[in-house]
Amino acid sequence: MFRTRFTRRLPAAVAVAGLALAAAACGGESSNNSAASAPATTAAQLNPQADLSKQSVTITVWDGYTPKELPEKAKAALKISNIEIGLHDTNEKAMAKLTASGDSGVDVAFVSGQYAQALNDAGLLEPIHPELIPNLANLYPEATQLSYDKGNKFSVPYTWGTTGICYRKDLLKAAPTSWNDLLNPPAEAVKKVTMMTTERWLALPAIKALGLSVNTEKDEDIAKVKELLLKAKPNLLGYDDTTFGEKLKSGEAVMVEAWDGWCPTSEKNIGWVVPKEGSDLWVDTMVIMKSSKNKEAAHALINYILDPEIHSWAAVNIGYKVPNKAAMDKVEITEGSLLGITPAELLQGESIIDLGQASTKYTRLASEVAAQQ
Repeated sequence: MFRTRFTRRLPAAVAVAGLALAAAACGGESSNNSAASAPATTAAQLNPQADLSKQSVTITVWDGYTPKELPEKAKAALKISNIEIGLHDTNEKAMAKLTASGDSGVDVAFVSGQYAQALNDAGLLEPIHPELIPNLANLYPEATQLSYDKGNKFSVPYTWGTTGICYRKDLLKAAPTSWNDLLNPPAEAVKKVTMMTTERWLALPAIKALGLSVNTEKDEDIAKVKELLLKAKPNLLGYDDTTFGEKLKSGEAVMVEAWDGWCPTSEKNIGWVVPKEGSDLWVDTMVIMKSSKNKEAAHALINYILDPEIHSWAAVNIGYKVPNKAAMDKVEITEGSLLGITPAELLQGESIIDLGQASTKYTRLASEVAAQQ
């Protein structure tokens, strides 16, 4: 099955702190961001029998992250007046769109979990009203206990996964088992290793190798992480968030840091491992903006996406697992496919959360590592 490739997880977490804090500040003093200070809609104010033909929905999402036919199919199924798709290629650009004014014109936004947390902290999200999304029952129980939003109070998970080491079985003498294998590679892998550029994921291998939390804010921890990353840098082929799979296939790289869905394990010589020190759990979510004037239709659309027939599309075409048991039951999982990772295994990873102003520490870390010759 064809799998869409696109720039999906390039954003830097620091954007959350600056944009969300700015939004919150404006909300307290400026009518330009009245959504941040306006009270949330109560369940009593929403009408489950609302005439959706009088409402329209505007979505912002990553390119290729939903079926191209979604607007027309959902419009017909739900009798919504109109559904428009707007695209963003990073969380940062989504945040800029969503926090630029009191009403972004967006009803439903797809953002990663820590960004949903920041938007909610800034007062920009509508609470999720479960009575309008009965298909929430399709979610795995584990998907309701994510640390950035326990109980799915303001976000609905769309995809989830983890980070590990993707490697060439035939070009390494031994399979990697530790983040230290990436940071201090064997002789045959020197200059044939890639790590990620995105701040939180750049830091991840060193953080876990040192036995630290992926959400650490301690200056002394980050100093140790920096030291380890700088020591690893001379042995790297480079930093790569998007083409590491192709580098593995060609043999230019033999070991790479990778998100599970982008490790091409369908190739017989390519393997995958979550290192023994552990890893992260990332989640992409759907949220409803408080400024939306189409809240019933927005809830109806999310409910439609959670239909097993619709939601399973993401697993088949993107390669990331969906936190929807009914949808995953419809997916044929072939031998070697990482779609077989269970929710229990995923939840062994540490959830990435928004760090607010402390996110700047990771931006500075990434800049200093990149600048080091």
